[in-house]
Amino acid sequence: MIRFEQALEIILEDVRNMDTERVPFDEALFRILAEEVFSDIDMPPFDKSAMDGYACRAQDLGMELKVIDVISAGDNVLCHIDQGQCAKIMTGAMVPQGADRVVMVEHTVETRPGYIRFTGKHTSKNIAYKAEDVKTGDLIWQKGMKIMPQHIAMFASVGWVNPLVSKKPRVGVLSTGDELVEPNDYPVKGKIRNSNGSQLVAQVKAANCIPNYMGIIPDNEEATRKAIGQALKDNDVVVISGGVSMGDFDFVPRILRQSGVDIRFQKVAIKPGRPTVFGRTEKSCIFGLPGNPVSSFINFEVMVKPLLHRMMGHNYKAMEINMQMGYDWSRKKADRPEFVPVNFDATAKVLPVSYHGSAHIHAICLADGLMFIPQGVFDLKKGDNVRIRPLL
Repeated sequence: MIRFEQALEIILEDVRNMDTERVPFDEALFRILAEEVFSDIDMPPFDKSAMDGYACRAQDLGMELKVIDVISAGDNVLCHIDQGQCAKIMTGAMVPQGADRVVMVEHTVETRPGYIRFTGKHTSKNIAYKAEDVKTGDLIWQKGMKIMPQHIAMFASVGWVNPLVSKKPRVGVLSTGDELVEPNDYPVKGKIRNSNGSQLVAQVKAANCIPNYMGIIPDNEEATRKAIGQALKDNDVVVISGGVSMGDFDFVPRILRQSGVDIRFQKVAIKPGRPTVFGRTEKSCIFGLPGNPVSSFINFEVMVKPLLHRMMGHNYKAMEINMQMGYDWSRKKADRPEFVPVNFDATAKVLPVSYHGSAHIHAICLADGLMFIPQGVFDLKKGDNVRIRPLL
């Protein structure tokens, strides 16, 4: 059995990077950028007004000003502001030559037709200057960035309409066990619905990868061998739930070896999810996750998801925040670090969730996050600081 940190290092070493492709920028949301992006323009492209008002000279603010023009956003401005002059200007419009201030409409009064006077005591410049945000040729982003909605706006602004992104890994999802039936079937006595398959497919989608659900494998060596062989052939990553423990029908690790998989580890010092298997072939990576749904959920989040992101060139790091315990907590064994589902309130206090162990998937549904308990820690007191991984 290896430490969780060591297991993650093994998973993320020698990762095969995905190929790349160009996509329309408005279809690139949540993709991983595979190139550097540069600006082809200054931003702003000209000195522009930050508000509706009057463009004038600061030295003239104490005198009556003649309004010589009205400037709308988008106008090609030709006028020049001289002594005693101003131009009415709209937000986003080009500031005319000679002006170094835009005074707010609310701080002016019309003294007579075509003339105004500044009534305020002082004013900011209220001008967004050319290239103060971005200069032509500036590096906007490094490759490896996850593209979010705000980045789409920048793509549009700098004309980067076909960004190069990493292709999405294809992830094969299989579930093992004679006790399983598909969710649309009513389970007869001794059977349960396959929740792991649907859960793992959803987690693959949430990681913005391509799920390939390959069904339920019966507890039969030949069927398992055939399914694993096909999965390794068809996918970049394979995730199997169940069949990796110590039961009479838990023969997945042996079949993986027979299928040419280099098993890198078979047990991880983590709770829940100790019987987790990871291996590689020349083409694919494969995980064998425990069959209990909380175990498979957590181990996907803390082991599989980082690998998927690394394959796409993104150095994924889960959000972790420090919070205070809102109650006393204890456990009987502390031989492994543990993830525990919890809630938290508006005062950043950690609150309990009713949790009956690694088969209790409903606890995850009710939780705001996972509390990380280090190895060797038996008790936590109200007010103690703990690390929380929000379930976003």
